[in-house]
Amino acid sequence: MPVEEKASSSARRMNCRHQEKSGSVRLLFLLLLSLFCKTASEQIQYSVPEEMEKGSVVGNLAKDLGLSPGVIANRNLHVLSLDKKQYFTVSAENGKLYVNDRIDREGICGETLFCLINFEVMAENPMNIFHVTVAIQDINDNTPRFLNEDIRLEPSESTLPGARFVLGHAEDPDVGMNSLQSYQLSPNQYFTLETREKEDGNKYAELVLRKYLDRESESSFHLTLLALDGGKPAKTGTAKIWVNVIDANDNPPIFAQDMYKVSLNENAPKGFSVVQVKATDRDEGSNGQIIYIFSNIAESASKMFLLDPKNGTIMVMETPDFEWKDKYTMMVEAKDGGGLVAHCNVEIKIIDENDNAPEIVLVSSSSPIPEDSASGTLVALIHVKDRDSGENGNIVCQVLSNLPFQIVSTSNNYYKVLTDGVLDRETIPQYNITITATDQGNPPLSTLKTISVQISDINDNPPAFEKPSYTAYVPENNPSGASIFRVKASDPDLDRNARILYSIQKSNIENLPLSSYVSINSETGIIYAQRSFDYEQFREFQLQVKAQDGGSPPLSSNVTVKVFIVDQNDNSPQILYPSKGVEGSALFEMIPRSADADYLVTKVVAVDADSGHNAWLSYHLLQATEPGLFTIGHHTGEIRTSRTFLERDAVKQRAVILVKDNGHPSLSATVTLNMVFAENFQEALPEMKTQSISPDYQSDLQFYLVLALALISFLFLLTVILAILMKFRRSGKPKFLQCFGPIPHSNNAVIFPPNYEEGTLPYSYQLCLSSESRIQEYAFPASSVQIAEHISSKNTSEALLTPSEGNILNCEMEKSEMVSLF
Repeated sequence: MPVEEKASSSARRMNCRHQEKSGSVRLLFLLLLSLFCKTASEQIQYSVPEEMEKGSVVGNLAKDLGLSPGVIANRNLHVLSLDKKQYFTVSAENGKLYVNDRIDREGICGETLFCLINFEVMAENPMNIFHVTVAIQDINDNTPRFLNEDIRLEPSESTLPGARFVLGHAEDPDVGMNSLQSYQLSPNQYFTLETREKEDGNKYAELVLRKYLDRESESSFHLTLLALDGGKPAKTGTAKIWVNVIDANDNPPIFAQDMYKVSLNENAPKGFSVVQVKATDRDEGSNGQIIYIFSNIAESASKMFLLDPKNGTIMVMETPDFEWKDKYTMMVEAKDGGGLVAHCNVEIKIIDENDNAPEIVLVSSSSPIPEDSASGTLVALIHVKDRDSGENGNIVCQVLSNLPFQIVSTSNNYYKVLTDGVLDRETIPQYNITITATDQGNPPLSTLKTISVQISDINDNPPAFEKPSYTAYVPENNPSGASIFRVKASDPDLDRNARILYSIQKSNIENLPLSSYVSINSETGIIYAQRSFDYEQFREFQLQVKAQDGGSPPLSSNVTVKVFIVDQNDNSPQILYPSKGVEGSALFEMIPRSADADYLVTKVVAVDADSGHNAWLSYHLLQATEPGLFTIGHHTGEIRTSRTFLERDAVKQRAVILVKDNGHPSLSATVTLNMVFAENFQEALPEMKTQSISPDYQSDLQFYLVLALALISFLFLLTVILAILMKFRRSGKPKFLQCFGPIPHSNNAVIFPPNYEEGTLPYSYQLCLSSESRIQEYAFPASSVQIAEHISSKNTSEALLTPSEGNILNCEMEKSEMVSLF
């Protein structure tokens, strides 16, 4: 709904004067046009007489606005007060419009024919502005009053009939029929009365001489002038006319102009000469001396201007103000010494100057406004007015700076301040909207007004993490419950919309519930380990952490946290070969006596469950029977001879190998190697048997030896039986003692008892020598055999032998058992 300006009383009086210049027909047309325009803009109109008592009902505004009785209280109807005096008020309970103060039409509108009071009524929930116009009807509450109630005339007895004498006019502030309508003169024989009208519509009276005066018969007399208005009943005002007939004066004064029209800039200084009227008289002496006086002047003009009685110059007494009165009319009388007079009219038009800066009145404002307000949202309603007129009163309003706001003109100098862009509280939480109102005067005057608008927060920003993804490094063997990392998100919103809670959504850990691995503090974002991590079990995992604010609806964002388990040196090297045997057991490596330098004896193989530097292994020869006889590869673990075997060297050598990793501190493991220098197994056997065997290991070994002996004995007996059967079949005669004959030559090595040096073998040993030799061809191939002993601290360990080495050791033990049996 358009908004209508509430004009000041001075502006209305000015408009009235401009309208009266165009005549009553134009006034009627403008009134009808104004009423039509107001109807088109859906304005509410009322008409009341002036001087109504305070509290009188003007009309049912709520009903005329179409508001139902049930919503009147919620709409909170009230009058927008822009002027100092508020003539009407609206009841918030029933919506009726009441008189709030004394209404004096003459004081509000002055001489304006149509007196209108315009104001705005605001309704809330939702906000609407209604324009109300109240026409003030004039009542006949003022009596016509003569400015000069004692009028003195001094006509000459020689004055010709038909001469006119201006009597001035009476003032009546009422308008229309209640204003001054006519004059009446008391009956007399010399004068008649004529009523005339000026250009401004004011009526004045003139006396017309209808017969010669005779000073000798009647030298003086008085008349009564009556002024009547058109009210019912009519009110009157009177003035006394004193006529004094003087002796003859042939030539009356004559003005150079009947009408003087001048323009005067407002704010002219005191003493400024406005115009000089000039009259001449052809008489001489005292009859030719002219004195100038104001004969018919309004009270406002008499206070504003001064007339020099000698030279007829009109000067400024008070600084004129166009906004108060834009035109003055007056009558100047020129009177000679003989009593003859002449009159002229003076019209002084005040020219407006741009001496009033625009005024900006904040009618209403909305603060704060949400940051998601759409473009065109009403922020404030302002009213702009300028007391000047014409170009000096034309105002242009705009918003300074490049702000997301615009100002839109509605009607009657009302402007709306609207949003004109995206508002972001996080970028700018408050705007100071500076509005400038500039008139089009020369030079232009302007006024600034700043409106402060707060932007309220909405939940339009999800939490944002500091990084797109995080990487955390956690040393293994960490204590349970230790903090391993912290994620942090920020939210530029305010209060609840910026309150962030953290949670873990998912991970790539599948074998156990996520809660058994990690947890997160919902307020601080600190991630805690719920268990001790083992690098050797798993080396990394991923988490998806969610940050959610407390808005409604809530907004959230996710971030991936990659957790890498950092290896610690918590695993000692493990020796795979030679394997750790039972404590007290012997594991041997056999080295040919003829071996050259750099002969590969064996290779120590070890691994470490750690990684990186912690898994870099080095091999060291910690102890040796002959330190200079063997070397070990620092990185390969290969044990080689450093020189050839000498006769002075011990046949049986012992070496302790240290394997350590590269951690800090480093961890290590040791293995003991027993090495025998011998060309064949029989030569090395005595040295190996001297090795002490633990009872537990021996008992287990004896079980396997007995089992092997039984198997060999069975095979031996089966062979003997088959051999005997073959002999019987060929010769038909058994030869039972052939097995005890000489032993045929064999390429296989002969195994002797441990205590045998030279001489004849025992009978029992020779008995099966032939069979054993045949068995040995299958069980013990003619190749070099290496036997090593691994000394370990663990009782549960067993000696690791190659298949050939196991067969050799079993066969040798069976032979020992067989020898003991025989």
